[in-house]
Formats: sequence, C-alpha cells, structure tokens
Amino acid sequence: MILTIDVGNTNTVIGGFDDNDGLAFQSRISTDRFRMEDQYAITFADILRLYGIDTKDISGAILSSVVPPVTVQIKPAMEKICGCKALVVGPGLKTGLNIKIDEPASLGADMAAVAVGAKEYYPLPAVVIDLGTATKIFAVDKDGAFIGGIIAPGIKISAEALAVKTATLPLIGVTSEPIPHVIGKNTIDSMRSGLLYGNAFMIDGMIESFEREIGEKCTVIATGGFSSAIKPLCKTDFILDESLILKGLLAIYKKNK
Repeated sequence: MILTIDVGNTNTVIGGFDDNDGLAFQSRISTDRFRMEDQYAITFADILRLYGIDTKDISGAILSSVVPPVTVQIKPAMEKICGCKALVVGPGLKTGLNIKIDEPASLGADMAAVAVGAKEYYPLPAVVIDLGTATKIFAVDKDGAFIGGIIAPGIKISAEALAVKTATLPLIGVTSEPIPHVIGKNTIDSMRSGLLYGNAFMIDGMIESFEREIGEKCTVIATGGFSSAIKPLCKTDFILDESLILKGLLAIYKKNK
C-alpha cells in the first residue's frame, strides 16, 4: 500500500492505495500547526487502525504540503508509521508536468499534484476547480502542460471575512444543504446564497472564459472540501473527484519510484 497525504491550510487529507491502485481508504483531519511529530504519528496510526490497515502493508509514502511548519512534523511522523522514507512534492521530485507559467518554482505542491491527477486520469485539455481554503481554477492544455489559472478567496475565508469586517453579520457555517432560492429571506440565508451561489456563478463564468481562451471544450473536474456543495448550484456539468489530489500524489510517487 502507498500512503498519500496532502496538507492544506485548513484540512489534511490522508489516503491509501492498494497494489491495484485502488483507493483503499480516505480520511480528513484538521491541519494543526501546533501538533507535534508524535501526535501526528499517533493520529495516523489510529486512522489506519480504524480502516483495518496494517502498517506492515505500507511500502511507500508521499506528501504534498502548503504549510511548511506542518511539513517538518508530518514527514517524520509518516516515516515512523510506514518504516520507509516519505517523498515530499517539491524541487528535485519528478512530476512529469510541464509548467508553463512565469515562475514555475512558485507553483504550490497541491496545485502540481492536482494537475498531475487531471493529466493522468482524464482527457485533455482540462480545467480543474479546487475548492478549498482558497478557490483555485487552473488549466492543463492538450499537451499536458500546466498553463495557469486563477486564485480567489475560498468560501470559508469569505464567510470569516464577512463576520470579522462587519459590525452585525454573524459567522456562519457553510454546509451542503440545498438552497432553494437565490434571493435570501433572512440574513443567514442571504449570506449562504451569496457565498455558495456567488462561487457557483463565478465558476460557470470562469469555465466559459477558460474554454474561450484555450479555444476548445475542456474536461472540467472539481475537487476540494466544498466541491460537493457547489456542484448542484453550477450550470456547468463537471466531474466531481474528491480524491483527485491523492491520485496525483500516487502518480508522482510512481514516477519517482
């Protein structure tokens, strides 16, 4: 089994792939900058035990992270659990991805892994929507090159900003419960509509603009924690793949095996 972990600003996603490249399990925990190496190791061991995974069956591990202080705790924690060196997505690791942006080294490890997942598992060209702490939409062209995209405040960040930067608006949780009307009849519903429909309409417009610039129809894939909440609100028909980043990490692991 190959252990794959993606450390995001809000959540850390853990997955394990069996010998046939099937996703045996996927779990999600809060990213905690103050958790120490052994605490992460205990958490990982508990998750593996929960899914009936024996640590002796883990033959490799790979990590992507956008939180450097957590990376230095999680990497050795993974190595304690699996008993092997954990690869970290970054300089020196082969991804097979041609990065055609102004500063290729500035591309986040998470975006690289998701782009590799799109390239390996879906027809190209592709537009990928990653709805996490930030909302990221980017394109992989027909030759498999990362050609750029957009980064916008994520749904959770936007909700927090409304509560912090205004005197009377409350902090609300954003759930996947259906919103029957765009026009909210109270403050909470109006905020939820603005956050969810606002992102959905932006995504529809961005996909249309991306395809116009690329010059052809694209495979559209959505991933990230808020993707399932946004999909029903979009006019664009796209593929929902909440394991895309883990699949990308597996592909990168194989390229460096």
